[in-house]
Amino acid sequence: MCLWLGLFLLLPMHVNAQSVEDEPASQVPITSFPQVETVTSNERTIELPDTIPTNLAALNKQDSLAGVYGSISSVGSDTLATLISLWSERFKTAYPHVKFQIQASGSATAPQALTQGTATIGPMSRAMTASEISRFTQKYGYPPTALIVAVDAIAIYVEKNNPIESLTLKQVDALFSATRFCGSSKKIDTWTDIGVTKFGENREVLLYGRNSASGTYDLFKKQALCEGDFKATVNELPGSSSVVLSIASSVGGLGYAALGRFDENVKALSIGTQAQGDTVYIEPNTENITTGTYPFSRYLYIVVNKPPNEPLPVLERAFLTFILSDEGQKMVSENGYYSVNKQLRDKQLVSILR
Repeated sequence: MCLWLGLFLLLPMHVNAQSVEDEPASQVPITSFPQVETVTSNERTIELPDTIPTNLAALNKQDSLAGVYGSISSVGSDTLATLISLWSERFKTAYPHVKFQIQASGSATAPQALTQGTATIGPMSRAMTASEISRFTQKYGYPPTALIVAVDAIAIYVEKNNPIESLTLKQVDALFSATRFCGSSKKIDTWTDIGVTKFGENREVLLYGRNSASGTYDLFKKQALCEGDFKATVNELPGSSSVVLSIASSVGGLGYAALGRFDENVKALSIGTQAQGDTVYIEPNTENITTGTYPFSRYLYIVVNKPPNEPLPVLERAFLTFILSDEGQKMVSENGYYSVNKQLRDKQLVSILR
């Protein structure tokens, strides 16, 4: 009897459910990230049902929801792995019987795991491709649901004592690409090619980056290489932390990785873009990233299998609601990423509750 009563209480109350139905359902864009978008100020925010607590710090065992139990399997992005782990540990303080399995094997593995039913959630550092969405839709008859859970950027790193401070987009392409589709007339192989003499005349730039299963790899290929091909000399590593560590410990190293993996032994370069004929150098700072001015800004997603017009199961709904709560987003800001604005978070919660 207690179990049925607990499950009944998990359902949104009538008044709140009506307010959700009054709000048009929004589709989270599954497109490549050109700029961080925000919800317009005249769109009202959505109040969550009282039965879904979002402040885990104020939640005691007596308040815990009876239906929140079971396991969540996360397969996907290495970039999001730290946040997924932190969110799950925090969530388990309120719901200690919930189990998490986290596999950070790259964004490309998330759509496949969701389609095959071997993952509950799929963290991704890029949007799903048309072919990934198509395969999922062919199996289930509806597309996956993508939620924006954080904002991040890809940074170009060098060792902290390297004198270089910036690169243009064309120079980035000429460094990493064999095809130079972004417009550079000549390749860049040595540090003297970009005006750095510290390492000697013929010191080659040691290049580091992510492997092909990574969403960071795919996005960098699109945004920085204009869909060109990487040089064979780029050392491909399985995680952004490995890239940063390799650059910090190398002589003449340079590479790309998630900005959230920044540490004190490296520095992130400003990137030069063309504006009305002039080159403007943009730092990878909070304002430039969250407004989309920095050219390698990006959304970070969690993708789920959700039938249309049905709420997610209680466990997934409670976990994702926590991630999009003030407490969950504070953890984003505290760990080197950028939080999603509240209006956009509230708008996305329609996808969870309906």
